[in-house]
Amino acid sequence: MEIKSNNLKRQFDLHAEEYRRKAQEVLDSGWYILGSEVREFEKEFASYIGSKCCAGVASGMDALTIAFRILGVGKNDEVIVCSNAYIACVMGITLNGATPVFVEPDIYDNLDADKIEEKINSRTKAILAVHLYGQSCDMTKIRELAEKYDLKVVEDCAQAHGTTWKGKKCGSIGDIACWSFYPTKNLGAFGDGGAITTDDPEYDTQVRIIRNYGSKKIHYENDIIGMNSRLDEMQAGLLRVKLKYLDELNSERNRIAGRYLKEIDHPLIRPLLTRPGSNNVYHQFVVHCEKRDQLMNYLQDNGISTIIHYPIPPHLQKAYADLGYREGDFPIAEKYAKEVLSLPMYNGMRDDEIDYVIDKLNRFER
Repeated sequence: MEIKSNNLKRQFDLHAEEYRRKAQEVLDSGWYILGSEVREFEKEFASYIGSKCCAGVASGMDALTIAFRILGVGKNDEVIVCSNAYIACVMGITLNGATPVFVEPDIYDNLDADKIEEKINSRTKAILAVHLYGQSCDMTKIRELAEKYDLKVVEDCAQAHGTTWKGKKCGSIGDIACWSFYPTKNLGAFGDGGAITTDDPEYDTQVRIIRNYGSKKIHYENDIIGMNSRLDEMQAGLLRVKLKYLDELNSERNRIAGRYLKEIDHPLIRPLLTRPGSNNVYHQFVVHCEKRDQLMNYLQDNGISTIIHYPIPPHLQKAYADLGYREGDFPIAEKYAKEVLSLPMYNGMRDDEIDYVIDKLNRFER
């Protein structure tokens, strides 16, 4: 049996005709940039998240870059970020001229809120709360620290579409939140896309100006130096279709995860824990294994594809060699990078495929 790590065609097939009708509707409209589909999606997504404002942008990377810009984060400023985050989180900080200050992850593989305060100084301007793998950071502690030290909180919700913290949706808790709609996300588009949600109308206005070449209008009046970062009509329309089914899709992922959690029984394989107070939408189903590479190769030999999220922590990437970090500086992130493995997890995954993955995992040489 061959099982992919992700199979986007299965999810498409669940509502294929509705997607096709929407695509044809957008094509027939004759309007493809910043039109009614984007406006309606922004309203619907803001309502789903529980935020007052939503502005679509071209990608999650752009969302991060724009968010820090409108918060005034720049040269000589520092931003707290988890040491095991995807490198895009760090790039959103450094593209604005600021410096990332890494904090190790906790037992839930997310930013350890208990280790943040010791990294705060007069240069600290914001905390980037990255909700990795589908569950929330400890937003209560993070908000308390932000209020104590007058810091901004940016949520990176690229893997948290539908995630909640104590009943409140992630993306509506911080000062501003950044979203990716990359196709593999729980709310994935059919190409690149992103958004920024916030309760601050002024932030929302600034996002809309920056995303459109620095113009308040569509054409030729530019108040600031902006960028071209617009969620297009086709992606917005298709996201509107998928958004209607997001809770249903997340429920299915929880069902698959429930089987993994209940039936994987191997002393070397530890599924990721879920933090009390958070739900989990299982953007990835991550396990830890000290023999990770052997396990990955074994599964591949048996037709099961897996992915490592992420094999190199940001502080050890060549792109950030100028920060001066060395191996051993963030031992928890480095340990996790050698242990984590994402198992197949996708909507439309059949029971016999789940059975096969679990059986092969439990048969891994001990």
